[in-house]
Amino acid sequence: MTFENTIRAGLLAGAGALALIAFPAFAAEPVEAAAAEAAPAPAAGLPDGVPIEEIVVTATKRETNLQKTPISISVVNAETIRERRVQSLLDLADGGVPSLRVATFEARQSALTIGIRGIVPLDANQPAREQGVGIYIDGVYLGRQHGLNTGLFDIERVEVLKGPQGTLFGRNTEGGALSLISKAPTGKFGGSIDGSIGNIGSRSGAIHLNLPEVIGFSVKLDGVYQHQDPVTKNPMPNQEGWGLFDRKGFRAAVRWNPFAGLTNDFTFDIARDENTPFYSQLLNYNPNNCQSGGSNSSPLAIPAGSTCTTPGTAFVGTQGTVRALLPGVEVNGDTLMRTADIGVPQRRSFDETHGFTNVLKWKIAPEIELRSITAWRGVDVQQWDNSGGAHRVPVVNYTPACTVNGPASCTFSRYSLADLRQRQFSQELQAVGSIGPVDYVAGLYYFNEHVSDTAATPNSMRVIYNTPTQATYVPNVFCTADTPDFVGKAVNGCSIDRASQVSSKSYAIFGQATWNATDKLHITAGGRYTWDEKQGELVYSRNIDYRTNPAIAAANGYVPLDKKWRRFNPLVTIAYDVNDEVHTYAKYATGYRAGGASSRTSDYRAFNPEDVKSYEIGLKADLFGRRARLNLAGYIMDRTGSQVDLSTIQPTATGNFNNLVTFNAPGTTKIRGIEADLTVKPVSRLTMNFSYAYTYTDIPLVPVTYTQFSSTGTALFSTTVNQKFYIVYTPRNAASASIDYDLPEILGGARPKIHVDANYAQATQSFDQFATKADSSFIVNARLSLLDIEVGDNKLNIGLWGRNVFNHQYVYRRDPSNSLPAVQTSGPAGTNVVVIGNNGSVLGDYGNFNMPRTFGFDASIKF
Repeated sequence: MTFENTIRAGLLAGAGALALIAFPAFAAEPVEAAAAEAAPAPAAGLPDGVPIEEIVVTATKRETNLQKTPISISVVNAETIRERRVQSLLDLADGGVPSLRVATFEARQSALTIGIRGIVPLDANQPAREQGVGIYIDGVYLGRQHGLNTGLFDIERVEVLKGPQGTLFGRNTEGGALSLISKAPTGKFGGSIDGSIGNIGSRSGAIHLNLPEVIGFSVKLDGVYQHQDPVTKNPMPNQEGWGLFDRKGFRAAVRWNPFAGLTNDFTFDIARDENTPFYSQLLNYNPNNCQSGGSNSSPLAIPAGSTCTTPGTAFVGTQGTVRALLPGVEVNGDTLMRTADIGVPQRRSFDETHGFTNVLKWKIAPEIELRSITAWRGVDVQQWDNSGGAHRVPVVNYTPACTVNGPASCTFSRYSLADLRQRQFSQELQAVGSIGPVDYVAGLYYFNEHVSDTAATPNSMRVIYNTPTQATYVPNVFCTADTPDFVGKAVNGCSIDRASQVSSKSYAIFGQATWNATDKLHITAGGRYTWDEKQGELVYSRNIDYRTNPAIAAANGYVPLDKKWRRFNPLVTIAYDVNDEVHTYAKYATGYRAGGASSRTSDYRAFNPEDVKSYEIGLKADLFGRRARLNLAGYIMDRTGSQVDLSTIQPTATGNFNNLVTFNAPGTTKIRGIEADLTVKPVSRLTMNFSYAYTYTDIPLVPVTYTQFSSTGTALFSTTVNQKFYIVYTPRNAASASIDYDLPEILGGARPKIHVDANYAQATQSFDQFATKADSSFIVNARLSLLDIEVGDNKLNIGLWGRNVFNHQYVYRRDPSNSLPAVQTSGPAGTNVVVIGNNGSVLGDYGNFNMPRTFGFDASIKF
């Protein structure tokens, strides 16, 4: 058995052991300490068995001890961020917090899909669709998933709050909240300079500077730079490769403390992330053994048990020709391709984020502190995604007709171009305090967001036929027109696939109070009443300007979005302290995600909110004199109105199109889970952590109707099928473990330290309408540090780091849409093509691999 397999087996055995603990109790509150460890204590001068440090969190809008806070929380602190080399939120995709799932949207680094406890939006890339997990930076909600992968500044900790957080954190937090807390100015001169170099051309640097307090003002400045060369090279000269990033950012924080009890924090930040998508490889060829031949009038029968059927359809036969591989195209489902098979045009995408935040806290009396959080933020995106080459639609029909001026069927390499502009303003007022045995939080919230986007998908390459086994590939001329009514640079000049603009407003009043009935019993009740408004319009669809072609828009059934929703989300928690070391709780909470409209449909199809009810019990225990910490949580969530996505045929005034429709699934989606965390510190130098998450999800069967229309829009045939949908990026079992060991001091006080963490996740779906799963993952990271080296009056830290040290390669995103028959849009009169699949676009699954092994050296000097 290899060393890697030994670790994997140990991790799975530990998961089983924790599951045996958690299942009978079903009373849990995980503090996934694989990523939740507090800063380690100095190694020297401490007796064996030094207690595990307390962790302070602000999940209840006040500073509390994590172990006494009746919420399921994981904490990733600054030390853990350094040990695991977390440069951006995408680095948390390795699974260090098992309940937290992070993935790219499509293959793009410019937008992240973030889920907690099975609440994962597949396509929050749409301007009129919301996330299910709220992302907060210093208390400010970030409205879009775009720009989330910019480099992190000087982060003190990341709090992962699991389960609905609708009472105190607000809108779109039905799955939980991811709260990033930055380090505040100290008022004393000091700081650090960090630098790192590594393989794949990686290099990074950061400076963090605290200036002395002057007349009550303290200033902190942070600058970051992060770079990585392409992971996959592009054979086309003068074009970018895939998987690169180049991030720059600056943040300035000013704290004003004119007198005791009043603190005002003003921050400004700006960041730019230049990146390219990860390469989308062809993983297999015709894996479902689809057959060529047949016709609409005489289709090939589908044998019993055949996998050449598309989920949710009623196909009884197929017709069409399975496409042959283009000359030079490689099939590789085992390893990440470090050089692409066919070079294609590829530019860098740009994400630019900026914002101003002002947080005022005024302790006007011992019983009350008033707070004001005011923020204005913006995101600008130019997307250039040509990651799929010849591996994704359109699939080329390679024949001698493919000449320099051949038909459009000889073009390929879909270049997904998009521009997005988002601006948001938010204002939150809070009153926080205690009156006798009651701790309370009350407040008002306002959020205003404007988003506009435009997208185009031109084919960037053309194949020229030489022989059946040899072809010439040349860039295709595209985007030669001009579209002056759009500011975006990526789409300008292209045929516009879609464009929309949306305005969203949210108002809320909230309150929560905890009655400390006795020293042991604590009862919390709260609620938030929310008013959400959303107005949007589809400006372009399939290059038709709906503003100048209202008749076509009306014929397509287009209706602008103008919706209002009201929700009251209550919370009740009963917490009981068994003793000073053991704390239990039971909680009921609800949450909801606002509705919207799909800009990927020609009628701007609207959908309603989804709602969730959560029942949770938890246990938090410090054992053996705080040498061990065990936290368990068990929960049941029932979600109604689940927002799911379906690629289906939609009739329009200019023909039938395959659109992505978002709708609310009927019935109740079941989500059940157990989370467990164990931290053991048997001696002062050694800390071991283990975390485990079990998540069961089930969406009831959804009736889907496929309808064939005539050229005049008359319905000819309809077929209804009960289709199974899945929750994406949610493994049934996930686990993480870590070991930190401080060696004896050397060199007059320098502290050697070893860190190793291992992270496992079971295979899960990448698309909610396909049962096809991606691969399971197993990632091991390691670091060897030498800390607190004296350099004059300063301290130097150096380290060797490695991520994915065993170079485990797995497909984290698998798309089977190119390996299954397509629902046809048209056919001969009298033929029900909705039950006859078309194999004309069958090629194979394509997908994306995780990052390969990365390693390097870093240094940080503190002054």
